[in-house]
Amino acid sequence: MKVTDPIADMLTRIRNASSAGKPEVSMPSSKQLAEIARVICEEGYIESYVVEDTQPQKTLHITLKYLDKNVRVIRGIRRISKCGLRIYSQANKLPRVLGGLGTAVISTSKGMMCDRDARKLGVGGEVIAYIW
Repeated sequence: MKVTDPIADMLTRIRNASSAGKPEVSMPSSKQLAEIARVICEEGYIESYVVEDTQPQKTLHITLKYLDKNVRVIRGIRRISKCGLRIYSQANKLPRVLGGLGTAVISTSKGMMCDRDARKLGVGGEVIAYIW
């Protein structure tokens, strides 16, 4: 099945698996999805991710992170820039998610990164998603 917005599909799969208490979620992989998973992993919202070389397409496996028994780390995850409406932000106007408690995933000219790193480097870009 062809997915028109693979990033929204990825975020929805993570959201659904997290709310259902699943330990792992799998999806078709791409370089962009692997980079988003890397940023989310570096920020501590997921345990790990692995790109498996399967046929006909690579598969991305994400291991979700929970605190105690079924207390999920990901409270919410939302797609911001969509296919029909791209949202860009300058370096000095990057969004703060929940006053700095959450993370914005930004696609910049220097690669995919979180909002804090983009502020440090002084680069803006496309606001991909919010996660808290």
